[in-house]
Amino acid sequence: MSTQKQVQWRRAKVLELSSQGYSQIEIATQLQVDETIISKDVVHLRQQAQENLQHHIHEVVPEEYQKCIVGMKQNLKHVLEIAETATDPKVKLQARAIANDCYRFILEMSTNAGIVSDALKFVSQSKEKINNMQRQTIEETETEEAANGVY
Repeated sequence: MSTQKQVQWRRAKVLELSSQGYSQIEIATQLQVDETIISKDVVHLRQQAQENLQHHIHEVVPEEYQKCIVGMKQNLKHVLEIAETATDPKVKLQARAIANDCYRFILEMSTNAGIVSDALKFVSQSKEKINNMQRQTIEETETEEAANGVY
């Protein structure tokens, strides 16, 4: 197995074991590798998760949101046409009730757009925190190495 495949396999196992509640030390013991490797894998997995979440929030959610709004407006148009052309009063009432549900859904989607905005803000803030923590870790490592005479 190539080194890249081994790393991918190990990271998949780290994610799996971590999701099952194992600590990094327990994972390192189980996989028979140094704890620092597991720690680096966890950092990589966090970054990967953040990138996946950003992609989802920035690309998938807006596209799905747009599809839902367009689809719901098409449904609304069709239901209103049925309500206008139906001769049976029960069908007219049912179509109007469905139209009201469509209006409610469209309004809800339009007013809850703030949730998406809040999620985008949260992701940006989280990314900034992670970047700051990485810088701190690098600075601490450099400080320790300088104090120990390692260059």
